[in-house]
Amino acid sequence: MTRVCLLGEEETNLQYELLSRETARDALAAYEITEPFENALAVETVSLGAAVSLLNDLDWYLTRFVSDAFVRDPSISSEEWLSRALATAIRNDDVDPADSGRFLRVYGVETDDGEGETKPRLVEPMLVTRTGAEIPEYDLREVDRTVIVRLTESEFGA
Repeated sequence: MTRVCLLGEEETNLQYELLSRETARDALAAYEITEPFENALAVETVSLGAAVSLLNDLDWYLTRFVSDAFVRDPSISSEEWLSRALATAIRNDDVDPADSGRFLRVYGVETDDGEGETKPRLVEPMLVTRTGAEIPEYDLREVDRTVIVRLTESEFGA
C-alpha cells in the first residue's frame, strides 16, 4: 500500500478545511483517514499512480491549505517519503526510483512540547544531500526522530 500524507499550513486546521468542502470530502471518502502528525492527514492508496491521482484531484485544496504533500511507496522505500513532484516524476518514468535518494528534506519530529503534548509534530525541515549511505544528522534542534522526504533536483535547488 502506498501512503499519502498531507501536512497542513501552520495557520489552518487541515482536517476541517478538507472535510468541510464537498469536492475534497468526496475525493477522500474512499479512504480511511489517519492523523500521523499534528495538523496532518494520511491515507493509504493501492499504488503510486493512485496516490498521484488523489493529489491531483485535491490540487486546489493543496495549494491553499497544505504546506507539504508526501508519498511513501514501499517498492521505492519503506522508510523515506517522496515529495509530490518526485512521486509524479517516478510515476511518469521521468526519474528512476533508484536515482531518487540524493536530494532530501529532513523534518525533525517532536513528541513532547514541554506541556504534556504527545501528538508528534513535524518541525523545521532542513535540506541535505546524501553523498553515501548515511545522511547528515538533523542539527536544528533536539528532536525525538526525523522524517526524510526525497526531493527532485529542482525542488532542492529552489
